[in-house]
Amino acid sequence: MASGTFVSRALGLVRNVLLVAAIGTTGLVADAFDIANKIPNVLFAILAGGVLNAVLVPQIVRAYRARNTQERLDKLLTLSGVTLLAISALLTAGASILVAIMSGPGWTSPQTALAVAFAFWCTPQLFFYGLYTLLGQVLNARGQFGPFMWAPALNNVVSIIGFGAFIAVYGPYAIGSTDDLAQWDAAKIALLAGTATLGVASQALILVVPLWRSGFRWHARLGVHGIGLRSAGQVALWTFAAVILEQVGVLFTTRFASEAPRAALAATFGAGAGDAAGQGVATGLVTAVPGAFTDTLTVAGNAAYTQALMIYLLPHSLVTVSIATALFTGMSAAAHAGDVARVRYDLSRGVRTVGVFTVLATAVLVVLALPITKLLVPTVTAASGQAVAQVLVAMAFGLVPLGGMVLMKWVYYAFEDGRTVFWIQVPGTVVLVGVSWLATRTLDPHWWVVGVAAAMSLSNIVAVALRTAGLRRTLRGLDGPRIVRMHVKAILAALASAGAGWGVLQVFAQVLGSIYGLSWWEAAVVVAVAGIVMVTVYVVLLRLLRVRELDELAAPIVGRARRLLRR
Repeated sequence: MASGTFVSRALGLVRNVLLVAAIGTTGLVADAFDIANKIPNVLFAILAGGVLNAVLVPQIVRAYRARNTQERLDKLLTLSGVTLLAISALLTAGASILVAIMSGPGWTSPQTALAVAFAFWCTPQLFFYGLYTLLGQVLNARGQFGPFMWAPALNNVVSIIGFGAFIAVYGPYAIGSTDDLAQWDAAKIALLAGTATLGVASQALILVVPLWRSGFRWHARLGVHGIGLRSAGQVALWTFAAVILEQVGVLFTTRFASEAPRAALAATFGAGAGDAAGQGVATGLVTAVPGAFTDTLTVAGNAAYTQALMIYLLPHSLVTVSIATALFTGMSAAAHAGDVARVRYDLSRGVRTVGVFTVLATAVLVVLALPITKLLVPTVTAASGQAVAQVLVAMAFGLVPLGGMVLMKWVYYAFEDGRTVFWIQVPGTVVLVGVSWLATRTLDPHWWVVGVAAAMSLSNIVAVALRTAGLRRTLRGLDGPRIVRMHVKAILAALASAGAGWGVLQVFAQVLGSIYGLSWWEAAVVVAVAGIVMVTVYVVLLRLLRVRELDELAAPIVGRARRLLRR
């Protein structure tokens, strides 16, 4: 699963390069397409994502334990599919309203019209995202975890081909005609936006192949009797409320981050800031002041936050999500059978195994934040890279609790307890918004986004502490001493690893003169050398400290390597 996610992420970087080559990263068309392509993602997160995961997995597991397995699965999948199709059709018809809600008041009529045209093509992605989740959960319940993680790679392959064809037909963004809205006819719009939707459709439909080969057949069958939706409906409502609350936190932090460059400009140049801002010099990542102002003011804004978040989530998506997905089906089955001891064992195993990785990942992100940023975002400038790296360091301290949060949340869902998840989300959101607001009132605007990132890390710590307290009652204990011992050993090893990595970084700083102006190749060498040293020190110390969870984490990789060597 992790390998599938890794390949998909790598292809996603190529896809992003081609999209930027086609329409750029700023400008009328880039903004219009970004809004349209975000609509199905936001809608899926709010309307379907959490609800599908919270409702379907327990019900699909129960269906496989029931005598009428095929009937229950047919009804579950048919009802979910029809509901998704109806919602997607309704929201596609209302694309103009969705664009108006998400776009800014300064948008012109032609730009808004282009965004609506893109949205008519992109909004149906909502249905295919839902279908991908439906089929993927059936595969997971059958113990076939790989296809669900590999399918997004096909999405990126389709997009790479489509965006490449767009560039071949219409030319790259660099030719300078992209923002001439009069040139965007139906065929041009369809090729760009249709490619994005075709990729998502391919990601969903490819899952039919492994299901068919394994003998599964889905017959359309309407009906709600006997499929467990009474209790599931309650979970869905609470999950929906938790997702809404989470999006409220995202909304506030986004607004705080987007205000940072303007506030820094005003604080630095006072009355003259209005003239500079009027010339359009304030951006989300870099604020450059031309004309009478010769200085350059680099401030982390919303774009810097997004770039840091992308890097921060890489280790989470590669390992934590893979392990949580593999464990969730078994925990759901155990919870349904009333086997609390098995759920407690699986949760402890998951938290400890994930912790071995996330503790090291935290150390690597903190020590190597700047070269990692340059490695993964090659076009970033030295000053902007430093701004992103500062945000990344603040985020990194929330990586370990994030892994625990995800595993614990899915235990609540295994017991169909969405209510507790919601109420724990309340103080987490309050901490996130409150500390972020406090940062904007007490810190220099240069550090606002760093404060927002620190608020997110603190929010994760609060949430994992509250979920721990709740699950201790539900599971009659949490194997706490063993979990704490493992994390203490891992942290000690990570501190030594961080010291070794910092020493390597200082050597490179002496050789290269500075690590702030690294080229992409220099960043790659620094990350490779320092990373190898840090991983080696960490693994050796874990071995000496007898951390057995390291073996479980490494077992799939070692096993795959041995099979390849035998061939």
